Order: sequence, then C-alpha cells, then structure tokens
Amino acid sequence: MIVTLSWLKEFVDIPLPPEDLAHRLTMAGLEVEAVDYLGADLDSVVVARLVSVEKHPEADRLTLCQVDNGSNTVQVVCGATNHRTGDLVAFAQVGSVLPGDFKIKKSKIRGLVSMGMLCSEKELGLSEESDGIMILPAGLTPGTPVFEALDLKDVRFEIGLTPNRPDCLSVLGVAREIAAMTGSTLRVPQPQVVEAGTSVAEQTSVTIEEPDHCPRYLARLVRGVKIGPSPAWLVRRLEAIGQRSVNNVVDVTNLVMMELGQPMHAFDFNLLREGRIVVRKAGDGDPFTTLDEQRRRLAADDLMICDGVGPVALAGIMGGQNSEIQEHTVDVLLESAYFAPSTIRRTSKRLGIHTESSHRFERGTDVNMAPVALERAAALIKDVAGGQVCPGVIDAYPNPPEPCRIRLTREKTCATLGVALDLETISGLLRGIGIEVENDTSTADQALLCKVPSFRPDLERDIDLVEEVARLNGYDAIPATMPESRAMITMPQPHQLLVRRLRDRMVAAGFCEIVNYSFISPAAFDQIALSPDDRRRHPVKILNPLTEEQSVMRTTLVPSVLDTVARNFSYRSLDQRLFELRPVFQRTDDGSLEPTMLTAVMTGRREPIGWANSQESVDFYDLKGVAEQVLSGFGDADLEWQIDAGENYFHPGKSCRILTAGRLLGRIGEVHPMVARSYDFEAPVFLLEIFVDTLQELDLPQARFEQLSRFPDSFRDTAVLVDEDVPAENILRVIRKGSSRFVEEVRLFDLYRGKGVPEGKKSIAFRVRYRSSEKTFTDEEISKAHARIVRLLEKEVGAELR
Repeated sequence: MIVTLSWLKEFVDIPLPPEDLAHRLTMAGLEVEAVDYLGADLDSVVVARLVSVEKHPEADRLTLCQVDNGSNTVQVVCGATNHRTGDLVAFAQVGSVLPGDFKIKKSKIRGLVSMGMLCSEKELGLSEESDGIMILPAGLTPGTPVFEALDLKDVRFEIGLTPNRPDCLSVLGVAREIAAMTGSTLRVPQPQVVEAGTSVAEQTSVTIEEPDHCPRYLARLVRGVKIGPSPAWLVRRLEAIGQRSVNNVVDVTNLVMMELGQPMHAFDFNLLREGRIVVRKAGDGDPFTTLDEQRRRLAADDLMICDGVGPVALAGIMGGQNSEIQEHTVDVLLESAYFAPSTIRRTSKRLGIHTESSHRFERGTDVNMAPVALERAAALIKDVAGGQVCPGVIDAYPNPPEPCRIRLTREKTCATLGVALDLETISGLLRGIGIEVENDTSTADQALLCKVPSFRPDLERDIDLVEEVARLNGYDAIPATMPESRAMITMPQPHQLLVRRLRDRMVAAGFCEIVNYSFISPAAFDQIALSPDDRRRHPVKILNPLTEEQSVMRTTLVPSVLDTVARNFSYRSLDQRLFELRPVFQRTDDGSLEPTMLTAVMTGRREPIGWANSQESVDFYDLKGVAEQVLSGFGDADLEWQIDAGENYFHPGKSCRILTAGRLLGRIGEVHPMVARSYDFEAPVFLLEIFVDTLQELDLPQARFEQLSRFPDSFRDTAVLVDEDVPAENILRVIRKGSSRFVEEVRLFDLYRGKGVPEGKKSIAFRVRYRSSEKTFTDEEISKAHARIVRLLEKEVGAELR
C-alpha cells in the first residue's frame, strides 16, 4: 500500500516528522518498507519563461530557446514542439540531477550551446508518459523551484501489510492508525451529493440471486457526464501512488478505492441491456471478454455482475469490455458492493487475475463503507465530469449481519502481556481504533464489552483484542523476561535414527542432499513411463493447487530427483551425486501410506577434473558400490542382486533388484533411454532406490566391532569355470556358506571369456583371505579349508577348477 503525507493530512493532523511517523507505523505492525521524498534534491529545477522560441538553424526537429530562469537568460536547445514564446516551463539548470541519476551538463547540440534542459513530466518523475515538455500554469514566478511552486513536494510511504489487515489498504485506514497512535482526531469524509432529475429507482434495479456471495450491492446513476482527461490534481494524486490516469470517471473510482478502501466500478448505463443489474453465478464454460481484452472461459462458481441478458463484469475483479466507459459515454451507473472474500479469491486465482480491486475484496472490505464511497464517487464525478446525480440510491442488502461482540477481561490482558494496565487505559486504546467499548458490570471481574467495527474482520476473539492493546500501548513497553521452560531429554525414535544414519552415510559417500516439493504434476507419471495399472498413478489430489504442475502428492521421488538432474544439466553442472530422503504419499485399499524413500543419482565423471585424474564416466558399478557401502553399515545384510529392476524407468539390461532375506530392499540401474530423452539428459544417469521402511522392518543385526588380529593373514586365489548364466553373486554366496569363521574376506578379482574357455562358459577368479585371532594358520589348515569351498562350488553351481 502506497500513501502520501499530504493525502494523510486530509484525514488526520500529524505532529510527527516523516522519519518518526515511519518508525511509529512500523512499531504498530504496519511495516514501512520505503520512504520517498518527492521533489527532494530537485530545487535546481525551476520555473522559467520562454523569452523566444526559434527554429534551430542546423536541425528541422530542434528549437532554439532563450530561457529566463529568474536571474538571467540562457540558451537551451530543445527537441519538443509543444512550447511557445511566453510559456512557463520546468527548466533543469546545469548541475541538476533528474530521477534516474540523469545529470544535466553544458552541451553543444548541432553546433549550438545548450545550458540546461526543458523538462517533461516523465523526466521529473511525475508521470509514466508525456507528449512534450511540461507547460506550467500562468502566474508562477520564474526562478521558483517547480515542485515548490506547484505544491508537489511530498513524502511517499510504501507500507507492507499482512493479509489480516485489509482495513489499512486505504488512506483512511492508515490515517485511523495514526490517529490512534498520536491521539489526533480522525476526519472521516461526509460527502454531500446534489441530486436532480428522475429517481434512480424508476430507471434501474438491482437483483441479488446469490446473497451468500454478494451480501450487499449499491448503485447510483449519473446522467449527462462528459468523458475526458482528469484535472491535474487528480492525475498527480493517482500518479504519486503509482496509479495510471485513464479518464475522469475511471480515475474517480480509483481515487475512492485508494482513499476509502472500497473498490468501485463504473458501467456505461446505455450499454446495460434492459437497464438493470443482476448478481448471479456464471454458466459453466461461458466465454467472457474482460477489460484487458482477454477472452476468458467462466466456471460455474464464478460470481458475475450481469445486465438483463448476460455478464458485464467479473464481480469484484474486473469489468467487461461490453460495458466499459468510453469517450462517448454520457450516463454512468456506479457500483459499490461487498463480495464474500472466498468467492473473489477462488475466481481470481483460477483465472490468474490479480487487480487492486480483487486484492481488497479477497481480504475483506468494510460492508458499511460501501454507501460512503458511493456518495464520495458520485460527488467527485459531478465535479470533474459534470452531469446530474439522479435522486436516491439502490441499496440491496437482504441480510445485514449482527456486529461481532467480544468480552475482554483486564486479568487476561495483563497476564498475557505481562504489563499492568487499568481498565480505563485498555478501553481508551481500543476506542482509538474505532472499537465501541463499555464496561461489563454483570460480573465481579473487570471486563469490557467490545463491539468490533465492520472494517476489522480480523478481530474475532478476545486474544485478538489483547494483541491490539499490545501494539497500541507499544511493544517496547512489554518487559523482557526469560521464558519458563523445562529441560527434557527425548530419545530419537528408531525410524529417526535410521534416517539420520542413512543421510550421514550418503553424505560420507560424496552425495549432496536435495529437497523438492511434495507436490508434482500428474504428467510426471507418464514422463517416467509408469505402467497404466501402477497404483502410484492414483495419487492424493490437492484441493487448492498452486499450479497444475503441483496438483498431486508425489507417490515416488523419482520424477522430482530426475527434474533436479535435468535442471542442473541445463546449468552446465554435469558431475552430479544427489540424493533425496523423504516420505512419499501412496493410496492403499485401507487408506493411505507415507513410506520413506531414499532415491539417489550419479552421473558425470568418476573423479574431479584434474591433471592426474581419470576422465572416465561413472557406470553402474560405481553406484552399486555406493549402495553396498551404505547398506553395510546396517548389520550383516546378505544382499542379493537380481537382474532387471522390474520398473519401466530402468534400463532392463543394466538394472537389478536388491533383496535381502527374500524381501525387496531397493532397485538400482541406469535410467531407461526413453525416460532419459524425455528429460533431455546429456549423459547416462544411474539411479538408486532404497525402501527405508523395509530396511527398518528387517531389523538387521547391527555391525559389531571385532578386535584386530595380531596374527598374519594368508590367502588363496582360485579360478573356476561356470556356465555363462551363473551370476557371480551365486558364487560369492556359496563361498560364504562354506567358509569357516576364519575367512576374513572374499573378493572376486577377475572375469574372463575367450581363448581357452569353452563356449557358453566363463572364468571367474576369487581370492579368499584367512586369518585367526588365536594363532597362525599352517598351509595344511588353509588348504583343507579352501578345498572344502572348492568342493561346495562344484556341487552347488557346477564349477570346474581351472
């Protein structure tokens, strides 16, 4: 919200300098984000008279002017054409610095010296556009600073408001706060309208078919207006707060909205079919063209302002092109209404339209300010556009609500704030912001009965009034005390410990954690090629999504993680090791589940770039090693790797399932090429999924520390021939099965196919390391133990010793 000091002073006397006022407003909860001094440092831009205006001898589009600046006459070359000899103009002298840090210097233009610049309103920051230099009113004294001569020096406050303070979305609302802080008297406008002609009730009518969505609708008729530019005072007042001037009638409605906080709309009465207003819901799918020339598709929940035939405005948001004020408009129907905030908010969000009007209505306007604003607008339109205001006001108000009444005790106020305040002080503070207060004598405790004004919809309970007392009395008056607390020791739950350990191990493996939104697009399931019958395609839908891309709860982390990889690729971050450890949200026959998932990706170079480092890219086995490293920290898990992960987003020939104790623990592999193309990946991406809840349910034995042996180790290397279809994992499992407790490590170190190996066979070599914590093994003992392993391999997997 932007307000100016001069505008505020029309409503309340302000005994504070601008800096103190900004501080006091901020301390009262209205944060002043910026203070701009209009016209400051522009005293060198003065009123000047054009002594002569001639054509530049060397340029057709330039003029040569002799300018009297009040002390002497100087020569200026000008590019505008709207000035004449004798005009008073805004003259920026050499050394002036205009808005935008534009410094005026002595210059030579087409061979002639120019000692300054004749300024337009745009160059002085008074308007967004201008057709030529600024021609000043007659009677001003040359040499006087322009902003001083036109009484344009002002202070502009930009206030950041929280959504619960719609009452301060107006000059009147901010002035009310200032009056409460300073003890000054608030001057509320009491407009007087001179009426003439035929009664409005005889010429039009208002019908409300949706009173729950439009509790009140008022209308006035002004006939015989002349549409044209607004007077200078109106244009400058709007432009000072960032509003663009349109025409005199529309400018009046905008002025009243900013002044009183009541959005208004003006219809061309002669464009209203049947000459009447109907407030009703839209037809589902009906088209409607708004003032911004956008054709929009309506929904059945959209509240519309209609004439006798069809829609003419989106209620509380934007008018329609079929009833807008135009140059030939002569009769104006003024609307001043109250709309339910949820109705306006829903339509505004769905259509993606946010206007000054919808901003106020969706936060809650003052239902009792609507008639005051209507009178104010009618009086101003008569002043700036002429015409006659027809007698009477149409006020459709079928169900006036009862005002909110709250009982507030002194005991609760003082106990909550920690400040001793008497009942008289509390009542005085509340009366200062327009709350009607009387003592409650029905009980022995000291209490107040408070009638909340209609412009404060945020005050609903006694604690809300306590907060008002706190800010009005001053937050600095609340003593600083140490909070009372108890030291409590809480032990983390097993699931929390598991998640923490997983996170630590992933970070230790060189991965960075990412955090994505829990909302995704339904199209994400197609992008990762989930099967049509996959239950993850039936997510929990969000009732009020921000966008279609975030309209359902995620059932898997894969789309979010792959989106992150694609985004990093677009930023030329090619070496990525990322993981996300978060819950997902899945429907079941019995309700819903929120299982925790760990999803990790690897892509890019295996080692950081460097003169001594390899430039090889990561592959499946790099990520498999990470999975083994991470899971090895959770006990003696006998991991089994089964080829083909069984998911469409994995490459079928470069992926597998991870199992332990017969249960699926996760999946690992390269992202399917078709999925990779859908994300525009520039390199192979390897993906790991771990079901954290399954890992917890398995309750694997924890890894234990064993004392290091002081005896030397011995090892045996053996190569065996097996069938091509025998996985190396089966060989390792057999070796572990037949190993004695003195086998310290088993490692495969060679795979060979080729000369000397029969067709359909492969040679696998492994090393078994033996060590005892009690003695040094003899060769005979080691050979005996190793022979047992070889015999078991021959029996279980059909191995042949090479």
